[in-house]
Amino acid sequence: MSRSSIRDFRKRNNISAFTGGPFNVNYLVIAGGGGGGNSSGSQIGGGGGAGGYRSSVSGQSSGGGASAENFLEFSAGLYQVKVGAGGAGASSGATSIFSTVTCAGGGKGGAPTSTAGGSGGGGFGGPSGQGGAAGTASQGYAGGPGQTSSPFIGGGGGGAGAVGVSGGTGGAGVSSNITGSAVTRGGGGGGSSGGAGGAGGGGAGMVDGTANTGGGGGGATQAAPQTGKAGGSGIVIFSISKDAVVFFGASHVFTQSALGNNIVYTVTAGDDDIRVE
Repeated sequence: MSRSSIRDFRKRNNISAFTGGPFNVNYLVIAGGGGGGNSSGSQIGGGGGAGGYRSSVSGQSSGGGASAENFLEFSAGLYQVKVGAGGAGASSGATSIFSTVTCAGGGKGGAPTSTAGGSGGGGFGGPSGQGGAAGTASQGYAGGPGQTSSPFIGGGGGGAGAVGVSGGTGGAGVSSNITGSAVTRGGGGGGSSGGAGGAGGGGAGMVDGTANTGGGGGGATQAAPQTGKAGGSGIVIFSISKDAVVFFGASHVFTQSALGNNIVYTVTAGDDDIRVE
């Protein structure tokens, strides 16, 4: 029987839909990664910063070196679930939201100017190279500065787990096993030319960040004026008791799997309310 059929059966037979909450809810929320910086004749694009990273899984980390947060408690009602899009080249990523938990989008890489975000964008490389931008406390790290001596390389975007490297590699992401398998997400984008993407979905120079990791996009090369690459979209993953009935909004794209006494929901797109009963 589908969940909608169960709900209609309860209504027809005057059976309460509330199944015994409040329910403890663990979560992993990652915002969209920032886009890599643009290039011009004298400026080499820095990597985009990873989307802000927040987790409540015990014994694991949130971004920026923070410990796991407290789990949430859901009673019957509506709760917003939004998955942030990755930023286009030289644009910041979009926020992700899970109930009261909000993650900031990753900052864009320079040029023209790197910006702060969940993790900060890397500065552009060149003779007048730029410093990296700041990350958000308990969500991610700062981007690295661009290299000011030859060979000019854009700074790596900040990652959820490490600062972007001066003139190159994006900062590493953070691993979580909320789904039952360990996966690293939230890597910073690499600066061009030659910067590698940070572990966890960060794009190398001139490579997009990986979808649903919040990875930063790679910076643009010096060959000609070019646009930096896009950051990866974010993700919302949450684990709730099998006793809870969860209805998703029309815009949500999600999967679910059983893990012990819980169901783990992985939401990869959408901005809507869920209903918990």
